[in-house]
Amino acid sequence: MFTFVNRCADTVWPGVLSNAGTARLGTTGFELPPGASRAVPAPSAWSGRLWARTGCAQDGATGRLVCATGDCGSGTAECAGAGAAPPATLAEFTLDGTGGLDFYDVSLVDGYNLPVLVEPSSGERPGGASSAGSCASAGCAADLNAMCPAELRSGGGAACRSACDAFGRPEYCCSGAYANPGTCRPTSYSQVFKMACPRSYSYAFDDPTSTFTCAGGPDYTVTFCPGATPSQKSTTVPAINPVP
Repeated sequence: MFTFVNRCADTVWPGVLSNAGTARLGTTGFELPPGASRAVPAPSAWSGRLWARTGCAQDGATGRLVCATGDCGSGTAECAGAGAAPPATLAEFTLDGTGGLDFYDVSLVDGYNLPVLVEPSSGERPGGASSAGSCASAGCAADLNAMCPAELRSGGGAACRSACDAFGRPEYCCSGAYANPGTCRPTSYSQVFKMACPRSYSYAFDDPTSTFTCAGGPDYTVTFCPGATPSQKSTTVPAINPVP
């Protein structure tokens, strides 16, 4: 079960994209007013991604729903198998995966549009383990839009692009000669995001501190704009140097 909670000041439109070959959720998108929540049952072994669209409105000429960030291009509240246009903060899940474990993370690899927190509501630490990645909360409660460098800003400050999306360089995209953990290292941009949001994916090979696991088939709460907490937000964020 996924429970979506909107603590943002404005309405958001959650989107759902199921991975190929997995069962679908009962919805692919819906409207969620401020302060509202909605529970969506999840089939066993589901995998996919969740996100929130912001600034959505119906186009007066076409009648299509158009969103300022995270738009899936469907023109309706339901995304119908389409993913989020970057930049967008993504919550990614693989339920009942390897070893019967759930794997989940919050990714900034495709950029950021709003804070997202994922919390297991129950569950068991794998094998009784006490590691930080076991049934822990994942996500980014910080307002990265407020600290987004000018060269990464999107939509007048409504979202923050990833360095890969903004510049397309292999060293930022972990592609080509940089398509492995040994050569694709954190950049000045991803390091700033990581310091602000230590429990989120900041670049493609950020696995060790960004992927979380839980056993026992827990339910998950996905909260948009959760509010910064000491465990989710760093108190000091350094400046970064622009790309030459």
